[in-house]
Amino acid sequence: MDINKQIEYWLNTAEDDLDSSEILISKGKILHGLFFCHLCIEKVIKANVVRCTNQIPPKVHRLAYLLSLTDIELSEEDKDFCAVLMAYQLEGRYPENYPSVPNIEKVKMYLNKTKTLFQWLKTKL
Repeated sequence: MDINKQIEYWLNTAEDDLDSSEILISKGKILHGLFFCHLCIEKVIKANVVRCTNQIPPKVHRLAYLLSLTDIELSEEDKDFCAVLMAYQLEGRYPENYPSVPNIEKVKMYLNKTKTLFQWLKTKL
């Protein structure tokens, strides 16, 4: 397995997902956009899993678990934010967990927080 290619794959697709989240949110597809915020963070964490383990990351979506496979320690605020994103990850996979649509100020805050956390996690690579 080529570690650098794996990291590049996860990072590039995370960037694409971040772009997609912005487009979806701008088109009023809020829950789908927040789902892509989760995907972005999941994938940049998976790039770090590859960096730390030299293995293909597991096919799971729980951010806290994926982080436990790395050497990264998030702040409590960032851990809380990852927990928020998990609600929108479930929406995309399990409609019985469908969350309510947050107000636009909260959506903008979530998108900005996703961008900030993505950039920070990227620096760990």
